[in-house]
Amino acid sequence: MLRPGLHDEDSFDRLIQRLRMTHDVDAALILRIVTNVCTRLPALGNSGRRMRLDRLILCEAWTDAALSLVELELPNWRLRRLVYDGGEWLCLLSRHPHLPIEIDELAEGRHASIAAAILISLLEAKHLLAAKAAPRPATVPHVRARTTEQVCCDNFR
Repeated sequence: MLRPGLHDEDSFDRLIQRLRMTHDVDAALILRIVTNVCTRLPALGNSGRRMRLDRLILCEAWTDAALSLVELELPNWRLRRLVYDGGEWLCLLSRHPHLPIEIDELAEGRHASIAAAILISLLEAKHLLAAKAAPRPATVPHVRARTTEQVCCDNFR
């Protein structure tokens, strides 16, 4: 099991697959997402916002719990679209909702359950953020300077 902050592509893919295969969300699934993916939530401790999320989970208010989790875990993302079409829910989360949708950075989730669609889009957004934060290989190779060679920098014009 992954600890918060230790994201890898397999964990996101496994959780998204599990969400896609589930009929409906339950407390165990939300707890698995919180445990494996959420990095901001543990820092909240027993704050009012965290206690609200816990109450929503206890009341089995899955849609409100999923929206609350998005709000707590992704403060810079906004719900851009939530529509029911063709027997499934489409949820789009956006970092820049004021931009046209064609050039916006979106996280998309689709599922027959509204709460699962929201949670899939949450995982997609977290995956995008983790991919951006991952160290990238340098475009210029690192070369150690040789200390035995001397370079003359005088101008001999």
